[in-house]
Order: sequence, then structure tokens, then C-alpha cells
Amino acid sequence: MYPALAAAILALHLLFILWILFGATITRRRPLLRGLHLGSLVWGILIEILPWTCPLTWAENWLEVRAGIAPYQGGFLLHYLDALVYPNIPPGLLTGLGVAVCIINVGIYVRRFQRRELVGW
Repeated sequence: MYPALAAAILALHLLFILWILFGATITRRRPLLRGLHLGSLVWGILIEILPWTCPLTWAENWLEVRAGIAPYQGGFLLHYLDALVYPNIPPGLLTGLGVAVCIINVGIYVRRFQRRELVGW
């Protein structure tokens, strides 16, 4: 059961990253989603630049230990994305790219606000 739960947490982690990347595209005229996405962006920036462990990473590691699987070291991005998508990229650059994605999303909101496209700001 623990391996299945660890895999579910991994999937949830991936969904959260996709939400960070593409959430701004579905939040127009949806104040609740917009607020959730902005909060997620702030969390994404903080978790990348501060020495914190993401709760999803912690939960996945905890479940893997219970399942007898050796947990990985470092955060989700460094472990999975670095190994699969960004081989041989220094961790600092990977963190910078993650923060840049969040800043780009915030820029989308600023641009929308400046154009008064959002209802209810």
C-alpha cells in the first residue's frame, strides 16, 4: 500500500507543478482560482529559494521509507526533473528557472490587471 501512496503523492506533486506552470491560462474571470494560483506561485517561489522541504516531498519520502524504498535526497525538481528533463544542469540554475516560471506567471496577472481584463480586481 505504501508504494501506491508514494506514487499518488508523486502524481499530485506533478499536478501541482503543472498548475504552477499553466494555472494562469485558466484563471481569467475566475477569482477563486486566481487567488489559489497566486498563492501557489508565492509558495512555489518560497519553496525554491528558501531551504524548506516541500510537504509533498516529505510525504513521498516518508511513504517510500515505509515501503522499503530508499528515498531520494533533495527536492522533487532536483530528483525527477533534473534527472529526466534537465541532465547536467546545476541545481542553482534549475532553481532559477523554477522561480523565473513563477515570475512569468505573476507577470501575466500584472498585465491582465493593467489592461483591466480581469473582472473583480
